[in-house]
Amino acid sequence: MKICGVELKGGEAIISLLTYEVETFNVPECRQISFSISKSAETESIREFHFAFHKLMEDYKVDEIVIIEREQKGKFAGSATSFKLETAIQITDLPVGIISPVIIKEELKRNPPQADLDTLGLKRVQLPAFEAAYAQQNRRMYGKV
Repeated sequence: MKICGVELKGGEAIISLLTYEVETFNVPECRQISFSISKSAETESIREFHFAFHKLMEDYKVDEIVIIEREQKGKFAGSATSFKLETAIQITDLPVGIISPVIIKEELKRNPPQADLDTLGLKRVQLPAFEAAYAQQNRRMYGKV
């Protein structure tokens, strides 16, 4: 199973792919680690993001997408643009889940990854997206989804 973890920050979607095959986690190389959108008020920008994101999911044969949940109100609320990006991601044929930072921390504590960023070939900015995909995969393996 191949999962794409997504962290939405402002006008950017940062991704990390994770596969689990034959009892082994792998982080496949990906041609793009983030998508940016500058003019979120323009319909064409959202359409371009939607097309590019879903083309990447199709090209890499992703089975599921998991997005890190953001607060809707208050001091740490996500931006309006990030919620537009979330919607553009959600309108797909693939299953899309939302995972809270609390669940991610619980899963990482219960089953910490046995490799570091350098070993996995990830950039530091991809760490939250990787952790979301890893937590979701663990939840799938242990029947919590």
